[in-house]
Amino acid sequence: MIKFDLSDETITGIYTSDPLRYAFSQKTSAHAQAAVHPVPFKDVQSSVLSAFSTTTTCHSNRCLYIHIPFCRVRCTYCNFFQNASSRGLVDDYFSALIQELEWKSSLTWSQAAPFQAVYVGGGTPTDLSSEQLQLLASKVKALFPLTPDCEITLEGRLNKFDNEKFERALEGGFNRFSFGVQSFDTKVRKAARRLDDREYLLQKISDLKSYNSAPIVLDLLYGLPMQDLDIWQRDLEGYLESGADGVDLYQLIEMPGMPMEDKVAQGKLPPPASTEMKATMFEMGVNFMEKHYQKRLSVNHWTSDNRERSIYNSLAKTNAEVLPVGAGAGGNIADIQLMQYRKLDDYLKAIKSQNMPVGMVFRQTVDFDLYAEIKSGLDKGVLSKNKLNSVAKMDLFSQLRTLFEIWQKNGLIELNNYYVVLTTAGQFWSVNLAQNLIKVIEKGHQPMCQEMMRTGS
Repeated sequence: MIKFDLSDETITGIYTSDPLRYAFSQKTSAHAQAAVHPVPFKDVQSSVLSAFSTTTTCHSNRCLYIHIPFCRVRCTYCNFFQNASSRGLVDDYFSALIQELEWKSSLTWSQAAPFQAVYVGGGTPTDLSSEQLQLLASKVKALFPLTPDCEITLEGRLNKFDNEKFERALEGGFNRFSFGVQSFDTKVRKAARRLDDREYLLQKISDLKSYNSAPIVLDLLYGLPMQDLDIWQRDLEGYLESGADGVDLYQLIEMPGMPMEDKVAQGKLPPPASTEMKATMFEMGVNFMEKHYQKRLSVNHWTSDNRERSIYNSLAKTNAEVLPVGAGAGGNIADIQLMQYRKLDDYLKAIKSQNMPVGMVFRQTVDFDLYAEIKSGLDKGVLSKNKLNSVAKMDLFSQLRTLFEIWQKNGLIELNNYYVVLTTAGQFWSVNLAQNLIKVIEKGHQPMCQEMMRTGS
């Protein structure tokens, strides 16, 4: 039986009349994570090559992630900036990237089963030239086995994404486009070092939508400096006005080392929103989407029509295998998780010497599939007893019921005999809940093993 400290409020949250704003002190991270077991660096190359030599896949779902680590401007809230865009650097990188795609596509694992989704992220992939965008998509389609309905997403900015780039990207094979708008408010955008004003963004989205060729999806960020509730309301209205096919509402996570941190300390920017204000903004977003009959795909993502499927984002939170390509890309294949070199020089040297550009490898834990089910379920807002127990190969739902009952008392979930259903408060704190559930199971891993042995599971 899994045991945990009932008095540990970092796990249970606190009982309050306002759990949306006060159940926990803050969001723990952008994503829930489980403990990993690093592979010694001397064994990295051999372990990766061994994984790529497998003829079968661990799971039925697989994705391809391609990273473009360049941005012309670093946003004040960004902690992932890697390289300033310059044509020479981008061209050198792109040549190496194509080499890596050709090499990895030829390996046994890559051809063993089709991919359901491809995601080109960054950085700012739309900083590639129109010719590079077309070539990249066409190479992926030519080299890798893809399902007939494979979703191929290009992420980026609307800034300088002209009609030629859009048309060449479509011609190459991109069939979904995700743009980081973050806010439509010109003043908020300038403070965050985002380019272009509200009028340009709305006109550009309208232009792309007029092609009627692929879903256009937007990211909005809440909690930015200067973004009050009135501005957030207009941001939400901007999504509807734009006619976009879908939207993600993401909470600003203040991480150390962001330019915004220094600007706030120097008095050049007001501080970002408090956790309580972010909770209010999230609630506003949920209510707004419901009022305007937007279909909910996850706790953070909505669609206005049936064209937007968000396949990659959904699968990446499951136990799907993800093949990483490019500097700074991460993924998992066979029984390992891998992170590619983040530094551009290290990546380019590895490709030139025909070594896997992988800096770190981790062995997946025995409970990898279980933790993926927890993250995926809570991201959708519902944790299923049958699915949880099936993956755990035991009645784990019952063992966790005491914790679930406390969460219900604290206003975070609704509990019945078959499901844990997140309330609006639980949706806001979904990453905390997933992380805490993983933590409880990790600490109780030995008792779990003993129970499985006793019951013969």
